[in-house]
Amino acid sequence: MKKIIMLLAAVAFSTAAFAQGDKVVVKDDATGAKSTTTVRDNGTVKTETRTGRTEAGEKAYNTKEDVKVAGKKAGNKVERGAKKTGKAVKKGAKAVKNKAEDVVD
Repeated sequence: MKKIIMLLAAVAFSTAAFAQGDKVVVKDDATGAKSTTTVRDNGTVKTETRTGRTEAGEKAYNTKEDVKVAGKKAGNKVERGAKKTGKAVKKGAKAVKNKAEDVVD
């Protein structure tokens, strides 16, 4: 029974997908504009067009990417500095401990 239901569901989904018709997508990489044309079985044509980024949008996107890169670089520098500081503090604490033992002896 379970297999029959699964088989019917698969047939229903494949039929629905087949009924969508042919789909053609044209994308302009330079501007990011995209045009999708779908021809349905009943002969109707549906066209969707999305424009790319405007000049201001492109500048905002580039700024966002620059900030992301700068943040990563700054984070790496801070991490490296913290590691170096931690190592120096350990070394200094070890030196103080050795001196304290010398004085006690």
